[in-house]
Amino acid sequence: MLQDAESGQLRPMDFRKLGLQFPELERFDFPIDTISFSKPVDSSAISPAHWIEIAEIIERNYTAYSGFVVLHGSDTMSFTASALSFMFENLSKPVVLTGSQLPVGILRTDAKENLITSIEIAATYRVGGLPMVPEVSLYFEYQLYRGNRSHKFNAEEFEAFRSVNYPVLAEAGVSIKYNESVILPFPKKKFKVNTNLSDSICVVRLYPGIWLDPYVEWIESRSVRAILFQSYGTGNAPNFEAFELLLRKAKQKDMVIFNTTQCRGGKVVQGLYETSELFVRYGAVSGWDITFEAAITKLMFLLGNYSDNSDVRAELRKSLRGEMSN
Repeated sequence: MLQDAESGQLRPMDFRKLGLQFPELERFDFPIDTISFSKPVDSSAISPAHWIEIAEIIERNYTAYSGFVVLHGSDTMSFTASALSFMFENLSKPVVLTGSQLPVGILRTDAKENLITSIEIAATYRVGGLPMVPEVSLYFEYQLYRGNRSHKFNAEEFEAFRSVNYPVLAEAGVSIKYNESVILPFPKKKFKVNTNLSDSICVVRLYPGIWLDPYVEWIESRSVRAILFQSYGTGNAPNFEAFELLLRKAKQKDMVIFNTTQCRGGKVVQGLYETSELFVRYGAVSGWDITFEAAITKLMFLLGNYSDNSDVRAELRKSLRGEMSN
């Protein structure tokens, strides 16, 4: 973002003018090229169509560059990082997302450090020619996270992101220390980009006193293929009649039922408590320790690539890009 000198409002920056804001980039001993959307957008306006555009840009330029840095607003950065991780199959080059809490041009902006370190990470290769981080990652405030394990948890601090259920991939201090044991291995198959995404999903976040009638009406009247629950604790839910009716209607339509926890830490263990028994009875797939950002984008990816919901359920149970613990 740039701050308008007259109004004080924040507006998207044209990345083609990046060098004017960051003259330090010229000190790198390798060339850096920039590609910008024809009309830059605020991250709150990001949609799956933008994910596809980003993926196709990287696909077209994949052989020409050693690594990629995606500059992105922080609000939906974890969604984009998660989506790209699923869209990129057998990724063998670094794709690092980064941004800032304070916009470019403000004296105390965190944009400069985040960008410069992200570029260094994207350009770091091991002895022998393999990249240090061949996966979609997110760098912010001295921490490198697996993209599909991250979430934004703070709107006011520089330390805006966390990865509660998975260790950081690297920490930047005087030097960048990589946690090599938790980084995805270099793939042996050919890189492939999947741009088929489907938003045929109903999201239900449970709360005490929830009125479920609108959800029942919605899945009955629309072509919805999956219902994503944000349940309590380890995957628990109310056991009253209206909730069972919702699950019954979903099963009758052969919908994919995906059970994830509202908690940022921990995991879904269906059957641990009696209050998760309905999920077990109606064939819900446990989201284990997946984030909401990864859960919704994984569903979009699978529904876009599989026409049979039984295949979607089978793939949901797998950790495709390191988004869930084994």
